[in-house]
Amino acid sequence: MTDDIQITRVSGPALERAIPDLAQLRIRVFREYPYLYDGDADYEAKYLATYAQARGSVVVLVRDGERIVGASTGLPLVEETDEVQAPFTAGGYDPARVFYLGESVLLPEYRGRGIGVRFFEEREAHARDLAVDPASGFGPFDWLGFCAVERAADDPRRPPGYQPLERFWQHRGYTRHPELRTTFSWQEIGETAESPKPMVFWLKGV
Repeated sequence: MTDDIQITRVSGPALERAIPDLAQLRIRVFREYPYLYDGDADYEAKYLATYAQARGSVVVLVRDGERIVGASTGLPLVEETDEVQAPFTAGGYDPARVFYLGESVLLPEYRGRGIGVRFFEEREAHARDLAVDPASGFGPFDWLGFCAVERAADDPRRPPGYQPLERFWQHRGYTRHPELRTTFSWQEIGETAESPKPMVFWLKGV
């Protein structure tokens, strides 16, 4: 690890060029608890391509020299899938007024250096930029939100010393909304096929 850390916001063609490296990064990081994702490079490439094509999307890239070591995603909720939008619609929220923070991945050796805070700052700044740019066609946004997988406190797969991120999210101003729930499906380590996983949303007013 060097001190040549660069954090930049990218979209469109710049993101497309980074997709192969991002796919491998996501597979590696999401293999950890609590996601335990048994990843597939082809699936990841297709998933990331949606961010390259979606209107108003952003990916915050962290590079150590030329190597991508972290990334964080976001886009207007109206550009997300039905499974992400549905809980908001059912809960009385206007999806057009929500900016959705997708996920953040960072290699373990780069954690604890404030990069997680920057992930939130950069995506929140992108949402504000969209809202004041008439050409974007988005905003203003009332809410910023993301979702996280729910695991039992006594899950036997929980590693010793595991530190949940709830306090970090609360310090960033986000509140858990247990009434906003959905399921995402992926194949866990040890599974032979995808299965639905419970997800709960966290929100912050703009």
